[in-house]
Amino acid sequence: MDKVKRLIDCTKSDFEKMTATELKESIYKSEGRVIMAQHLVMAGEGIIKGVTNAEIEAAFGADMILLNTYYLNGEYDNPGMQGMKLMDLKKLINRPIGIYLGCTNKGKETVKSLGPIATPENIRLCLKEGIDFIVLGGNPGTGTSMETIIEATKMAKEIIGDKALIFSGKWEDGVEEKVLGDPLAKRPAKEVIKELIDAGADVVDLPAPGSRHGISVDMIRECVEFIHSYKPGTLAMTFLDSSVESADEGTIREIALRMKETGADIHAIGDGGYGGCTIPENVYQLSITIRGRRFTIKRMAANNR
Repeated sequence: MDKVKRLIDCTKSDFEKMTATELKESIYKSEGRVIMAQHLVMAGEGIIKGVTNAEIEAAFGADMILLNTYYLNGEYDNPGMQGMKLMDLKKLINRPIGIYLGCTNKGKETVKSLGPIATPENIRLCLKEGIDFIVLGGNPGTGTSMETIIEATKMAKEIIGDKALIFSGKWEDGVEEKVLGDPLAKRPAKEVIKELIDAGADVVDLPAPGSRHGISVDMIRECVEFIHSYKPGTLAMTFLDSSVESADEGTIREIALRMKETGADIHAIGDGGYGGCTIPENVYQLSITIRGRRFTIKRMAANNR
């Protein structure tokens, strides 16, 4: 797949013709320098009137955008989308866009603010809307377990196949069950990672050292090494969240360096902050720290080429 460019070099014309398989290869070729930013759609219209948070995050250096609490069936009005559907937004930001689906335990009450869950109907709707990837996990308060994520991954793979990338893991909501990579978890991390990959995960999601309490670089580095070696071609993502994404830029810089030390392929920043996204400068700082000014400025400037 020599024709596939590094994602950090890609622009609109590249993304428009890129398949899911090529997107995965493009991320891999970027050698751990891909930035993802998350937008909490149900939090409100956004931090700046007349422009969505996703557009702001893209403008500040994000390569990929993850929509959290984006409802696909029209049940809610998705205030953060400001009247747009996913494909409308995609035409504005010219980046890969994904949707977060919760994997709630059976019998656990779901509420509007926690977003849609991983069901066959919702996954088919994701494909219909033109998503590039889905992220299977659990927002805080959902009682998500690794078992439900593994089950959802199997189900998603059967429906999606190779039409979009599947991200799976547990990097937050560690009250009822420890996050992936925590040595205090009931099951060894490598055992869980193996099951996620066997179930069809293209990318395994992990907590970022320094943002999730008790998680160190060595813990996550070991997980990343296993992900890359168990099934070569599988990718790893570290996720900076726990509301630390709204900390000062110096803190973001320190955590970003730790994230890079893990060897992960993608570095994500959460939506904790004001009005459904982190402080835009923190997206910029994450990008600057992970890959320097050259690729950050290129991503900010070369949106429509």
